[in-house]
Amino acid sequence: MATEELTIAVLPRDLHPGAWWIWALGLAVAASSTTNPVLLVLLTLVACLTVVARRSDAPWALSFRLYLVVALVVVVLRVVFRVLLGGQYGDTVLLDLPEIPLPDFAAGITLLGPVTSESLLFGLYDGMRLGALLVCVGAANSLANPKRLLASLPPALYEVGTAVVIALSLFPQLAESVQRVRRARRLRGDPGRGIGALRRIVVPVLEDALERSLALAASMDARGYGRSGNLSAPWRRVTGTLLVAGLVGLCVGSYAFLDSTAPQVLAWPMLVGGVVLAVAGFVTAGRRVTRTRYRPDRWRPAELLTAGTGIAVAVLATVALRQRPDVAYTDPATWPALSGLALVAVLLGVVPAFATPLPADQARTDAADEPAAREEVAA
Repeated sequence: MATEELTIAVLPRDLHPGAWWIWALGLAVAASSTTNPVLLVLLTLVACLTVVARRSDAPWALSFRLYLVVALVVVVLRVVFRVLLGGQYGDTVLLDLPEIPLPDFAAGITLLGPVTSESLLFGLYDGMRLGALLVCVGAANSLANPKRLLASLPPALYEVGTAVVIALSLFPQLAESVQRVRRARRLRGDPGRGIGALRRIVVPVLEDALERSLALAASMDARGYGRSGNLSAPWRRVTGTLLVAGLVGLCVGSYAFLDSTAPQVLAWPMLVGGVVLAVAGFVTAGRRVTRTRYRPDRWRPAELLTAGTGIAVAVLATVALRQRPDVAYTDPATWPALSGLALVAVLLGVVPAFATPLPADQARTDAADEPAAREEVAA
């Protein structure tokens, strides 16, 4: 009996998309809190390993490579901008470029000039932080099913969440369109390269994007998006007032919490009050949205483990980096410092890559390939 329960618990299935997003946001919080290149590289490797181990064969899961390319481009551009807009920080001059004078209205900005190693490393570390954030978002987008994520949103955020999900699924759809067009070109015997091949790929991709946009607009209009609902005018005013008041409370509380010069008495009371008012506004706004859910996703131990891992990474990394500012922000003139707690916080993010069940379609693919592998071994 225990063996059967264990087998059922580890059956291949798709995790709740909210769990993957919480996990990825935890990694993003850790990445945004540091410029340490070692920690940023480890966070990127953790995200890549998890995606390779637990992504499915769905179209949105194939876009992670594009996020990696964009992250690399961001790092390169950050270093290039550091060279173009002046890199006089530090004493170790690598390249002495002539400085281009600018008008008086651009005081404080220089073009070119001496390029130092410290300035290049500073730009590299800053670009690596932005690249790590992009990789974390790409990991969430590759692991989480956007349609299931939309179905899991509360009623008050359904229409806003639809717009957000459409925006987040843009990259996966473009990746799918590019792969489909390239596959069709190869089948037609057109493996050309260069500008001409790029033009033959871009035009069909843009046409496919336009057709999908029109189909999406027609389907949303048929489902009644933008309807006002059954709430009366007074209830709408109450809902709007609660949401605006909650937003103001959250903004004031966050500012007081982040700014040490602000009155601290405004920090926690305004944050708590803003959360309470926002939740009340969501509840009242949800009354005007009447929709049903077919087999809603449940939070099981694997989802709780994944989300808890992301929260643990964010909390432990924040504590470790606040205790050791030299680990959080690396001086380009010195070697990056490390701490045991920071390394544990970063490496903890790889737990979902091994402790969560395989995706359903990946397990089906492995099961289909198993007989062929047996025949090959027998042969």
